[in-house]
Amino acid sequence: MLNSIGNLLHRTADAMARRRELRRAHAELSALDDRSLADIGISRSEIAYALTHSTRAHTPATPVAAELRHAA
Repeated sequence: MLNSIGNLLHRTADAMARRRELRRAHAELSALDDRSLADIGISRSEIAYALTHSTRAHTPATPVAAELRHAA
C-alpha cells in the first residue's frame, strides 16, 4: 500500500517537473526571433508541437530546448 502511494507521488512529481520544463522551454523558444527558430528547424507556430513530440528522451540533465538546438 505504501509502495503504491510512493509510486503515485513519484509519478506526480515527475509530471509536474516535466510540465515546468515544457513551460520554461516554450518561454525560451518563444523569446527567439524567427530567424533563430528557423536555424534550429522550427517555425513559431511549431513550438508547442516540437516540444511535445520530440523524439529524444527527456531527462532532467537534458532540457527540452537544448534537445531541439542539437537536433538541427
